[in-house]
Amino acid sequence: MGGGSVNKGGEYMSLIGLILTLVVVGVLLWLLNNYVPMDGKIKSIVNVVVVIVVVVWVLQAVGLLGSLQNIRIR
Repeated sequence: MGGGSVNKGGEYMSLIGLILTLVVVGVLLWLLNNYVPMDGKIKSIVNVVVVIVVVVWVLQAVGLLGSLQNIRIR
């Protein structure tokens, strides 16, 4: 198969799909920040959470971070 990153399902994800997903997440975050009336502290928390989730997802998609399925919180 051609080059591409592997998602958690084991199927190949194209670089274009990865970029499109990042653009969609960015636009949704921008819309949330500009058009949803919220306290600034809450917006900051939402932004940080979204960025952390996206970074972890990208690291998993490119194979730099192993699967998080085996992590248990007690």
